[in-house]
Amino acid sequence: MISRRTSCFTGRKLCKSLVISLLFLSLTYIFLSNHPCCKTSKPFSTYLKLKQRKGMTPPNYVTNISHIFFGIAGSSKAWNNRKSYIQSWWRPNITRGLIFMERSPTEHFPWASTFPPFHVSEDNSKYKHYNKHLPFVIRITRMIEEAFNAQSKGVRWYVMADDDTILFVDNLVEVLSKYDHRKYYYVGMRSESIVSNCLNSFDMAFGGGGYALSYPLAKAVARNMDSCIKRYPTLFGSDHIMQSCIADLGVSLTQEKGFHQIDLHRDISGFLSAHPQSPLLSLHHLEAIEPIFPSMNRYDSLNHLMKAAKIDQSRLLQQSICYYKKNNWTFSVSWGYSVQIYENIIPPSFLYRPLETFIPWKNGASPPYMFNARSVSSVDPCGFPHFFLFSNVDENRVMDHIVTSYKRKSPRGLPTCVSNGSHSADYVSKIRILSPVKKYIWHDGSRRECCDIVQLVGMDSMAIKLRDCMNDEIIA
Repeated sequence: MISRRTSCFTGRKLCKSLVISLLFLSLTYIFLSNHPCCKTSKPFSTYLKLKQRKGMTPPNYVTNISHIFFGIAGSSKAWNNRKSYIQSWWRPNITRGLIFMERSPTEHFPWASTFPPFHVSEDNSKYKHYNKHLPFVIRITRMIEEAFNAQSKGVRWYVMADDDTILFVDNLVEVLSKYDHRKYYYVGMRSESIVSNCLNSFDMAFGGGGYALSYPLAKAVARNMDSCIKRYPTLFGSDHIMQSCIADLGVSLTQEKGFHQIDLHRDISGFLSAHPQSPLLSLHHLEAIEPIFPSMNRYDSLNHLMKAAKIDQSRLLQQSICYYKKNNWTFSVSWGYSVQIYENIIPPSFLYRPLETFIPWKNGASPPYMFNARSVSSVDPCGFPHFFLFSNVDENRVMDHIVTSYKRKSPRGLPTCVSNGSHSADYVSKIRILSPVKKYIWHDGSRRECCDIVQLVGMDSMAIKLRDCMNDEIIA
């Protein structure tokens, strides 16, 4: 018969053996789970990796403006005409970056402190046997390599653009912060023109609209730039060579609709009044279009738009639609730029399509655009809108709202729409928009803001208030 003491001792020994065995098995499992040849997708392994990653995350993880390096393709010859574009968005002592020149811009000395520092591009004569492009293409292509070599400490993103590209820095920070800068990202957007994409690539970020490379991708591109240039001696543009270099690394374009090459001509007010539901990040080719505010020149038009941008970039050009049912009117608001009144009830799905006030960059494709456009007769009183353009930001806030004013662009010169009950909007000359002081928060699944006609301010004025849409609210 086994005594109770012997039984207890045996039980303790057994427990001790089990604990040692379990500990050994756990350590073996952890080692194998993290060994390169034995990767597993088991939850326990995933948990460990997440825990380790969380421990390595610095407290200031969120990307801010100091983490972005701007590389700007410039030219001494064009500097007088282009410097105003850069000054409109560059923030001295805040933004980091360089403007890359083909030579020292001595004729523009002294160099103003409001300009980005300039950098003379390196000699590229060693590539002359591979240079079957335009003369400046290799110089512009190598900007990312020179930018990476010039500054890499603390940089998470390299944003590349032209000297006539307008960048909206606050929105760029907001957009790039949603991506993991430790991974390989190539962020940008295609052209608005089907022909331009056909001539280059539908998978390419157009350089004029700007694009962003995460630090690891910029590092890889810089290291492989020499061999990449030699592989692609005949591609037309620097942005196409860049896309090809990036594709060779197994990375595809991540599209952000707020980058705009503006491969369009003439009046782009219809395009700007129906911006996609995405933060505005850039505008390009402003020299190739009519001034966005017809009563001003191009530079003054840009600075005028920037008045709204300085107040609230998050809402700039964002479209909201509401209805004044009493008169059967439809209002389409593009915050900071325009308001349209239609003397008819028009569904949002139609108004989200830009009114074709512009023409294609190049002919040769039908349809010519990468988006659906609305072709409305300018003599149709029920389909052609009354146009109001941004006038000013009121100094006084109303009920914790920012007030922006919009004045009639010009008389519409059409009869009243009869089918809506003959309620003319000809008398309206000014519209005020009340928008929340808090910035619009962009996230996956976000909705456009709704709006209400809140008051008739006077005999010739109206007011509209932007707000969050209610649950399941239909804009109709």
